[in-house]
Amino acid sequence: MDNKMKISRRRFIQLLSAFLYNANLRGMGEGKIYKGSGKGICVPGLNCYSCPGAVASCPLGSLQTALTNIGSKWPLYIIGTLMLFGILFGRAICAFLCPFGLIQELLYKIPSPKINKNRWTRRLSWLKYGILLVFVILLPIITLMQDKVAVPAFCKFICPAGTLEGGIPLALLNENIRNIIGPLFNWKVFLLVVILAAAVFIYRFFCRFLCPLGAIYSLFNRYALFGITVDEGKCTKCKSCVRSCKLDVYYINDRECIRCGECQKSCHFDAVSHCFNKKQTGKEV
Repeated sequence: MDNKMKISRRRFIQLLSAFLYNANLRGMGEGKIYKGSGKGICVPGLNCYSCPGAVASCPLGSLQTALTNIGSKWPLYIIGTLMLFGILFGRAICAFLCPFGLIQELLYKIPSPKINKNRWTRRLSWLKYGILLVFVILLPIITLMQDKVAVPAFCKFICPAGTLEGGIPLALLNENIRNIIGPLFNWKVFLLVVILAAAVFIYRFFCRFLCPLGAIYSLFNRYALFGITVDEGKCTKCKSCVRSCKLDVYYINDRECIRCGECQKSCHFDAVSHCFNKKQTGKEV
């Protein structure tokens, strides 16, 4: 199968996962959040619990919620779920199974000047780890200790997927919610607009610089079962795969590699391919 077919297959998987995550069509019509048994399960990608169509939970939201009980029990279920996703796929989840990543990729197709990766974008790619530490872990625990009520800080103050998939649809469809909109909602809409606008000029802006879920999965990237492998017998170490990548990678399967397979198009020696449970490249080619 040629590279164009492989890329189109990835797009199909992205669209399919977005539909399956948000298959509650009735909720989307009524502006009501589904609260059935499926919400006890986490999807791999960033998809808001409060989206009227969502049939399952977001792993980041679940992690922050689980931290509310950290004094009495450890959030073993959600930690185990994140580890399972990470060990199986690493950041391939970002490329194949994240609806918000798909939205950013489509926005990047809008004709405009583009800002390519450089030393500054590589430095900024570390910012998402700070957001993970501060907004996903520390602030919920600190507010729980001080006020006895944990604040899911990332979901409350930052998450653009939550605003786009949950906040805005619910406000449009539910009059009661429209009546209680305040400055916080306005802030999140403003932040969403900034992030979506940036995605037009910078490939996967949110994923690269701000997404704490991508930061978590990146910790498993070099060791995940599904990844990219390089045939050392065919590879000439020309590094065209790394140079052509729009992400801030230094080598295939490093922490910024999302295993999208785009690098296969730039390899003239057919040395790069997806693999499952095989030896992956974990060093500079």
